[in-house]
Amino acid sequence: MKKLSPTFIYFFGALGGLLFGYDTGVISGAILFIEKELNLNAWASGWVVSGVLLGAVIGAAVIGPMSDHFGRKKLLLLAALIFAVGALGCGLAPNFGLLVFFRVILGIAVGAASALVPTYLSELSPAKIRGSVSTMFQLMIMTGIFLAYFSNWSLQGVEHEWRWMLLLAIIPALALFVGGLLLPESPRYLVRKGKEASARQVLQMTQQGNEKAVEAELADITLMANEEKKGGFKELFGPMSRPVLIMAMGLAIFQQFMGCNTVLYFAPSIFVSVGFGTNAALFAHLGIGIFNVIVTFVAMKVMDKVNRRWMLNFGAWGMGISLVLMSIGMMMDSGAFGKYLAVLALTIYIAFFSATWGPVMWVMIGESFPLNIRGLGNSFGAVINWGANYIVSLTFLPLLSFFGTGKIFLFYAAFCFLSIWFTTKLVIETKGKSLEQIEAELQHRANHIGDKNLEHG
Repeated sequence: MKKLSPTFIYFFGALGGLLFGYDTGVISGAILFIEKELNLNAWASGWVVSGVLLGAVIGAAVIGPMSDHFGRKKLLLLAALIFAVGALGCGLAPNFGLLVFFRVILGIAVGAASALVPTYLSELSPAKIRGSVSTMFQLMIMTGIFLAYFSNWSLQGVEHEWRWMLLLAIIPALALFVGGLLLPESPRYLVRKGKEASARQVLQMTQQGNEKAVEAELADITLMANEEKKGGFKELFGPMSRPVLIMAMGLAIFQQFMGCNTVLYFAPSIFVSVGFGTNAALFAHLGIGIFNVIVTFVAMKVMDKVNRRWMLNFGAWGMGISLVLMSIGMMMDSGAFGKYLAVLALTIYIAFFSATWGPVMWVMIGESFPLNIRGLGNSFGAVINWGANYIVSLTFLPLLSFFGTGKIFLFYAAFCFLSIWFTTKLVIETKGKSLEQIEAELQHRANHIGDKNLEHG
């Protein structure tokens, strides 16, 4: 096995997030040109945009569980190939039907990345830096979104601009595939397959030669892997995994129902309402993309210094208050104050999201499920997240019509405040714990509940 630096492993392991971000973000600008060239109506445009969401649900549902059987690395390579095929097909699609088809293919890769990458990063990184390493996934997503915004802005006026916007995703897809060929398999998966020598070699790379830490981690992994657990839906819904399952479902739903995608979607319109032209609004949107990357980078640096639950609650308060202020600003009938208040509140909202709920949700889902069902569990969480994303996207315009431009964001603010109760009552703290410690605590809790039931039986 070729010796690699931890930085190389984590970078290429997280690179799927860049494709995730680019392919979901690029359509916001590309659709303006696609509509003109292919003469699409609103219904057809909706299918082009939402095709990725449909594919993401499929990809997250199928590829995550497959990784428990075939390994994380092989499925990452498969996802890279699907990304490349999807990008090529979208860029060259001659008509509406094939464009939607390849958008769904792209979505399968996006869903696969959302289920695979957090699992892979959490299983490769030592407990003391696992939060920071896992946050690289969100950093890559935000970087991909920024690159998408940049391509949307810079390729305006180029012949067949939308095709170039979509085709550019081939470059990181090929980089992920080439880098993925060199990546090691997850040591947890290797131990499950009886390949302890190979697992030791991987741990020596990630622990940077600290033999004492390698042997201690390998012993913990082996202990958990050797327990008689078949894995599958019975264990996923069983008493041991139930607390994590509830936590994962809640985090996945709240992250979307806090309105993150609708706020990002609405940003250019708010800039236009303040007085920016369309080109200037897109440029300002580019500024938001840069801001997102910077804030997520800061979050990555502090992730392992602050409790996960505290970060979630801090972010929820910040986002909720920002959405209330944004609503007030947008409901003011006239005057520059209200408009600028809305823009400032929107920017603060995005900062809170990018620093807390954006990365923390993926980190916690990636690190919390027991080894035997980690791929399945992360896949389940990703499916719930993409399903919630689809519901929010589908209901945004009807809710906008019902509540009005300003009041709709009070609806999302309510979910921010509700999430604080959920996090306080039902989210398990995972900071600084090894994956095996988390699993042992779940086992202890399940045994304790079982003993209580026997006492009362």
